[in-house]
Formats: sequence, structure tokens, C-alpha cells
Amino acid sequence: MDKDYRMCSRCVMDTTARDISFDENGVCNYCTEFLSRSSKVLFKEPEARKKELDAFVAKVKKDGKGKPYDCIIGVSGGVDSSWVLVKAIELGLRPLAVHMDNGWNSELAQNNISNLVQKLGVDLYTHVINWEEYKGLMQAFFDADVIDIELLYDNAMLAVNYRMAAKYGVKGILSGSNQATEGMRIPSNWLWFKRDKKNIINIQKKFNACKIETFPLLGTMGYIYHEFIRQEKWISFLDFIEYDKEMALNSLIDSFDYKPYPYKHYESIFTRFYQGFILPTKFGVDKRKVHLSSLIISQQITRNNALELLSHPPYPSEAELSSDKAYFLKKMGWTENNLEEYLSRPEKPHDYYGSERPVWNFCRSVLFSFQKQFKS
Repeated sequence: MDKDYRMCSRCVMDTTARDISFDENGVCNYCTEFLSRSSKVLFKEPEARKKELDAFVAKVKKDGKGKPYDCIIGVSGGVDSSWVLVKAIELGLRPLAVHMDNGWNSELAQNNISNLVQKLGVDLYTHVINWEEYKGLMQAFFDADVIDIELLYDNAMLAVNYRMAAKYGVKGILSGSNQATEGMRIPSNWLWFKRDKKNIINIQKKFNACKIETFPLLGTMGYIYHEFIRQEKWISFLDFIEYDKEMALNSLIDSFDYKPYPYKHYESIFTRFYQGFILPTKFGVDKRKVHLSSLIISQQITRNNALELLSHPPYPSEAELSSDKAYFLKKMGWTENNLEEYLSRPEKPHDYYGSERPVWNFCRSVLFSFQKQFKS
């Protein structure tokens, strides 16, 4: 281990996050920032939380009056998005469930989604991405040696949900993102800007990937169009309730025959292989650290529990890793040598290939300036 390696004394973030810093007590800036930003959400009084929830639900119902649906809910098969769907129905909302299939869904995820929508009586729209197009884009990202292969899925997922909101005139896209289980900032060297349409297109062109014809894309201008012109808003719905992930999981198991995954986002075979093998092996990143740290600070697990989990490999077993590796190689058309060569190459930053992040930063600064003037 690096002699300068250090881990936070309160959470489990460590020096694999390049911009981490520690105070005199060994507490890192990540959990300090998280508490400062999110305490008002995490530890809100129940009465105030209920009042905000009731007001939000009333607004969604009012905005959706006369429409086939009053909100959009993106579902992946994971606990967070599944719980959003369950709570939305309990509160009398009329969601359209939206799922994006990029060819890497696990059978478990498909079954979890199917059980949920059938038992809840919810309509489901599944957007199936052209596999050859997606495979070509993935290959280009591998050839580029950039860290955030999942930028492809995340960007397309945003685009698909906005499209469905626009199609049905829905203003609210209810997200499973939340402060309790994922509110801690992810280190900038662990991922990339998720609305970077330019970065995707440039990498595709650089490595002669399959031409982009049907793949959904979202850039800064698309985001501004949907969020500020059409007023279609992503809402962290679980922040309106007291979200206990273990309780939610147990309820899903009991009521919907839900089958859990060992770690966050492992409902996708590729995401499992990417987070459990590629990220640690090629990039030295274990995303469990930020997920577990969020749970520590939100008081859902103890630091000792988190350290115990981190003492084990990201894969539940060597057999499952071997199975997923074989599946990945076959699906991508790779050999073992292709994989070894890829893993041995050094990382290249995303913006080496061009990015619209400067445009995003400029637009955001202009927006903040307007908001500040409006409030003053």
C-alpha cells in the first residue's frame, strides 16, 4: 500500500480520491461537506417532512390532471428506484415507469421490474437501445481509456426520461437519487460529467465507432431546454420521506418477491463487472467507499460494518467474477488478451478528447448569477 495512503476516521473515504483532505481529527472533507449540505434533509423533523411531501404530491396531482400520467419514474430494478415506484403508488400518484435496456440487464433485474409493475398495476415503457450501436460506442470508450464507461448509459437514461416526460406533458421525473444513500459527492477522478454529449460524439468519431443514428443523447442545451423551457424537473423523491434502505429492501422482498443485489447498481451485468473489476483493476477505484460512506453519515450502518464489507472483494465470489468476465468477453467479442491489453494501458482524461463541460460551467454561472439577483 502507498506509504501516503490515508482513510477518513469518520467515514471510509480515502486518498484514492485525489482532492481529499483531512482536518486535525482525521475527518475528511467529503463527509464534512456531505453533512453540511445534507443535514437539513437527512435529519428533518417528521412533521416538516410530511408537510413538504403532502405539498409536493398535491402539486404533482394538480399538474397531471387530465393527463394519462402525472409523473415519470425511471426504474432500473435497484432498491432506490423500486422504492420510489412503491411509495408513489401508495401516495396516489399515477406514474409511467420508464426503463432503459442497453443489453446488459441481469435476469434478476428484469424479474424485479416485472414483479413490481405487475403487482402495482403500473404501465411500463422500456426503451431498447440498438445493441450494435451501443457496443460500438462502448468499444470506442474502451479504446479511449477513459474512466467513465457508464457515461453512455447515464447520458442516454437522462435523454430517454426527458423524452417521455415531453411526450406525455409530465413535469416531474421522480428519481431514486437521494441524500441518505448516495448524497456524498463522488470524487471527480472517479467519473465524468454526465451531460457531456460532445465527449461521447468526439470519442465515437476518434475511434471510428458505429455511427450514432438512434442512440439517445443529452447535452447542455438539451438539459436547458427540458429543465428551464419545458419545466420538466428531476426530483429526488426519496428526500421527501425518511428513507431507510434496509427497511425498504425488506419490504420489497416481503411484498414483491424482490431479489436483492450484493452492492449498489449491481442489477446490470456490465455495471457489476465495471465497478467490481474494471474500476479497481485499471483505475484503482472502489466505488463502494463513497456509497458506504453515505450510509455511515446518514446513520444507516456503522463504520465498522462498512470496513467489514470493504475487507471483502467487490464480487461475492470468484465463480461469479469468472462467469461475468466470460459473459463480457463473449458479448464484446474480446479475447482474454484484449482484456489484459486494455487493463494494462494508462488512463486518459475525458477532456483529452474534447468536452462541453466549459459550456456547462458557463451556463451554470450565468444561472446562479440570475438567481442571486432575483433573491436580492
